[in-house]
Amino acid sequence: MVKHNNVLPNVHFHKYWQRYVKTWFNQPGRKKSRRLARQKKAAELAPRPVAKLLRPVVHPPTQRYNLKVRRGRGFTLEELKEAGISRKTARTIGISVDWRRKNRSMESLNTNVDRLKEYKSKLIIFPRKNKAKTGDTERSEIQNVQQNASKDIIPIPKPSLRIKARAITDDDRQFEAYNTLRKAKVDAKYFGRREKRAREKAEAAEQKK
Repeated sequence: MVKHNNVLPNVHFHKYWQRYVKTWFNQPGRKKSRRLARQKKAAELAPRPVAKLLRPVVHPPTQRYNLKVRRGRGFTLEELKEAGISRKTARTIGISVDWRRKNRSMESLNTNVDRLKEYKSKLIIFPRKNKAKTGDTERSEIQNVQQNASKDIIPIPKPSLRIKARAITDDDRQFEAYNTLRKAKVDAKYFGRREKRAREKAEAAEQKK
């Protein structure tokens, strides 16, 4: 019995739904195939690292994630210059380069420069031909080389965000956080104007002399 002006029920219960069910029973086999492919690639590349290019340590954008660190796209030209590596040489020895990225702080610059220097100290360059080139590793050091099979060539250090409990000092009690932040904000806002005013004042004093 149908009441009111509703749509007539016409439920399709006779579809052959088993035809459209998809299964993934090949997961274990695919996992083994990928592992064997990785081993084969590692054997072909040996003793070069299986991992990709060396990446810098960067902070993600936005206030939510910028306390963490992750791998970036590539090292800046300034970081390569400080580490003593040219941008053309960097790609040939497994270092990723990103000429668009900028260094916004000395802390990030020094961190990535130290990362490059550590990589250079551990780097072993095999001579392509019988005649060794400048910068190639000596043959005595090459004989006992083991392949780097780790995911990261140089692991990214995970900074500890926990602060141990300590007693409150007199300096902590006297410190005014709100006034300090307000002063820093005002100084950043009027930095250009104050610098211009001081420069004009110095030029006027020189002209009077």
